[in-house]
Amino acid sequence: MAKMVDMKNKPNIVVWENCDPAVSAAIRQFEERWQPYSVSSRRYPIVRLIEEVIDPAVAAYMKTLPVSYTGYVPGAGIGVGLSAIIRLVGLEAMVRMQRQLLRQFIKTEDRQTARDQSFIATLESLIGLVWDCACKRPKKSASKKGVNLNDQRKHGFCEFCGNPTEFAAFMAKVAEEQINDAELEDHKKFELSHQYCTEHRPKLVNGEWNPAYRQAKRSLAQFNIELARLTHQCANRSKPHAMSGDELIDNYFFQLMLRLTLQPADKAELRNLARRMVDSKLSDTKKKMLVLQKSGFNQTEIGLQILNSKQQPMTRQAVSKALASIRKEFLL
Repeated sequence: MAKMVDMKNKPNIVVWENCDPAVSAAIRQFEERWQPYSVSSRRYPIVRLIEEVIDPAVAAYMKTLPVSYTGYVPGAGIGVGLSAIIRLVGLEAMVRMQRQLLRQFIKTEDRQTARDQSFIATLESLIGLVWDCACKRPKKSASKKGVNLNDQRKHGFCEFCGNPTEFAAFMAKVAEEQINDAELEDHKKFELSHQYCTEHRPKLVNGEWNPAYRQAKRSLAQFNIELARLTHQCANRSKPHAMSGDELIDNYFFQLMLRLTLQPADKAELRNLARRMVDSKLSDTKKKMLVLQKSGFNQTEIGLQILNSKQQPMTRQAVSKALASIRKEFLL
């Protein structure tokens, strides 16, 4: 399947390898112009920029494909552009809708032709663009009247998981007008975190250190490693591609993703999955055991192939204990 191009800072919008060249060029043109645009801007509405730059490129691309492909792109079959659908349902709903259609496309049959791979990469790139538009903040903005918060602060995921930060979650409620005056007053009295969710907030309401924060802080490096592996693998499902440096570990992520429908755009789900892996102590050694077990090796044979901390073969009992401790969702 298509491979995602890794870009940390610039460009901000990820364009997948094998994305249609014309659509890819339109996304880059879009990014060059999108700085002042946002969902909340009246002068620079971001959907208008999608209409001007992205819609023509997508329409031209769809004309090069068989009619059967139009059923997997909202509005394509009746000549309605991406921007028009977004105006009807919203950016986040558009992401969910397109992601579901893409999953259906992938499941219908073996999608290994160059045209199919390009179609998948193009849709993944567009999904990423729409999601980035939904998350993008205006260059200059102010909070709603009565909300004593800085709207320029970071909106996004908790540093340790896929939940929104306290600040992002609160501002989402403000935007949806789900906050009453009493709640506004309460939130003016303490600092909302723009790095952590409520579960992983450094200190509890009573002022004591949060054990969940300390645990997540200690395992942050491993969390980022697992997240990178998951993201790499779901971006290229056709072969082991977790890029762990170990064949068995890569094979574990390959087999795990075969039964999951996650895509790189499922950022929250991937982050939460990585957090559960770390919290449940799913070590690389356990991943190797699971792959060997799946391949038909018994526990004694597995122990002979995997060394313990003293660089000695593991006993059958040690292998049995390790396998028994693995959560059901991570079994192969």
